[in-house]
Amino acid sequence: MEFTEFLNKALKVTKMELPGEDFHLKMAPIERLLELKTIARDKNTAKKAAVLVLFYPSETGKTQLILILRKTYKGVHSNQVGFPGGKYEEGDTTYQDTALRETEEEVGVSRDSVSVLKELTEIYIPPSNFFVQPYFAVTKETPLFVAQEDEVEALIEVDLDHFMDDAVIISKTLTTSYAKAIAVPAYFINGHVVWGATAMMLSEVREMLRQLL
Repeated sequence: MEFTEFLNKALKVTKMELPGEDFHLKMAPIERLLELKTIARDKNTAKKAAVLVLFYPSETGKTQLILILRKTYKGVHSNQVGFPGGKYEEGDTTYQDTALRETEEEVGVSRDSVSVLKELTEIYIPPSNFFVQPYFAVTKETPLFVAQEDEVEALIEVDLDHFMDDAVIISKTLTTSYAKAIAVPAYFINGHVVWGATAMMLSEVREMLRQLL
């Protein structure tokens, strides 16, 4: 889809009701997610983070979405596909500030070029004990991406039409931090298996776009 057409329709997202946790659960790898989320909120010990679901025009004017492949490291999200974003820090005024700052650091997109259109449904990630706040955003400029060397293994530029194709929805047998060889719902995007929290957030975004486009 041409970005100008996408942008005209995407601006309506500001007035939409969020599809919410029902669409998170369609791609949830564990059944007890809402129970664990409630427990974590009651304990008030979880860390906070924010990410940006950023759409932009390609050099040919097509609508794209940026994802990142994280570096391999000793941690539960090692070598996984995610959104640019990261942990809330003391200098951040809001979680939106966190998402914009981290996006600029991780992929080189200036926060001044980004318009945040919608706060999406918060998600809880049990293995890392994080509450993550995603934001739906656009930039009218074609980014000159610069990957943060110590955080980002690869940039994944996803064409909107590919993302919205139902053929990308798969089931994958994976070994996770809480179970071995379990079948989890996932997306197969640009040759990468996208599952867990990222897939859950993408599920809400896909539903919103289905209503808009």
